[in-house]
Order: sequence, then structure tokens, then C-alpha cells
Amino acid sequence: MRGIPAGRATSRAWGHLLLRLVFALALPAVLVTVWWVVSAGSTHVYWPPLRTVLAAFPDVWTAERLSGDVVPSLLRLTAGYGVAAVAGVALGTVIGSHRRVRALCEPVLEFLRALPPPVLVPVIMLFAGIGDTMKIAVIASGCVWPVLLNTVEGVRAVDPVLAETARSYGITGTARLRDVVLRSASPQIFAGLRQALSIGIILMVISEMFAADNGLGFTVVQFQRGFAIPDMWTGILLLGLLGFLLSVLFRLAERRVLGWYHGLREAGRRSP
Repeated sequence: MRGIPAGRATSRAWGHLLLRLVFALALPAVLVTVWWVVSAGSTHVYWPPLRTVLAAFPDVWTAERLSGDVVPSLLRLTAGYGVAAVAGVALGTVIGSHRRVRALCEPVLEFLRALPPPVLVPVIMLFAGIGDTMKIAVIASGCVWPVLLNTVEGVRAVDPVLAETARSYGITGTARLRDVVLRSASPQIFAGLRQALSIGIILMVISEMFAADNGLGFTVVQFQRGFAIPDMWTGILLLGLLGFLLSVLFRLAERRVLGWYHGLREAGRRSP
């Protein structure tokens, strides 16, 4: 008797997962179908049929090209994103925890945030050269702002009753920072990390379009300059697939780290 509710719960969970998968894939399937049908009879040199692009994909993105172009791009993205995440959370925690520091830094933060990161590429090239350091710096300079600003807001929004309770129980120092401040602000921090990921992918491509000799951005530009248009479209498709895969991996990590938060939200929805 006890196994029946568990079995039903498992079936319901699988059904819910299948439904979410259908919803996630429905729109991409429709868009790909429309693209296939609309471009089927195309003779335009810049708009080849989708079947031509897909046929060129395995010939273009061989194991050698993946290791020579995709892997370096992902390593740069990981490094820049990691630097931005650490710096954004650390600085955001300090600024959000101290009202005077926040008042002092806010005008400068608003000014720097308004600068488009691609505009800083020539400036960063002057100081960091044209190697991987420049590309990592460009990615970090754009990714840091969503993380920092969301961390500031998350730290500011810590429940004062919770903070006072922790103080009453003698929870101070590192324990208070880890178990009270960062834990309460973690949903907001992950929201900033999610925004930073999409910005990082864009800046990864842009940085590789300047004085690079490998990477996805460099390869796509080379295809365009050589009028290898189907090959160029395969690079664009690969970028989209990588972005989707990274987004899925991020969501899985977020669900694992913030399991307590999503559990509270679901419990709140079910409660009358």
C-alpha cells in the first residue's frame, strides 16, 4: 500500500518532466521547421537552404577544429566568467553590507555600468595586448556588473529579523556571512550569474573578432571574409547550441544549489 503513493509520485514527476521537455523543444522545433521550409528553394548566396548548412556542419566542425577553436573559446569564457563571479560577489557583499560604502560607490558604479563592454575592447587591448588576457578581461568586464549589482541588492534585502536573530544567537563573522547573508542573497546572486552567462558568450565572440588567431568568433569572421557562407552559418548554429547547453547546465546547478529556495516556493504555492 505504501508503494502506490510513491509510484504515483514518481509517475507524476516523470510526467511533469516530460511536459517541460515538450514545452522546451516545441518552439525550437517550429522555428527550425519554418527555416527549413522557407529556405528550401533559396538560391541567394547569403541565405543558403538549411539542408545545405546542416550538410556542411560535420565537415566544418571536425574534432581538430573543435579542439583548436571551440575549446579555447570555452576556456576563455570560463576564466572571464569565473573572475567576474568572484569579484562581483565579493565586492557586492561589501557594498551591500555597508550603507556608507554603498553611498560612496553608487555614482561610480552607475557610470561604469553604462559603458558598453565592446567599447572597452580597444582600451583593454592597449594594456593587456592581444592575447588571451585581453579576451578574458573583456569577458570579465562585462559579466561583473549583473553579478555585482544583484549581489548588492540581495545583501541589502536580507531579512532584518533573521539578521537580528542570528546576532542574538551569537552567529557572527564568517558564519554569519556564509549562513545568513550569502544564503539569503543567493537567489538574487544566481539571477545575476544567469544574466552574466549570456553576456559572457556575446563578449567571448566579440573579443575573438579582434586580433585573434583562433576561437569561434575568429572562425565565423574568417568564413564570412572568405565567402564560405554555409560554413559561417554552421558557426552561428554552433554558438546557439553552446549557449543552450550552457544555459541547461547552469539551470541544473542552480536547482541543486538553491534546492531549499525552490522547495520553499513550491510549498508556498501549494499552501492554501
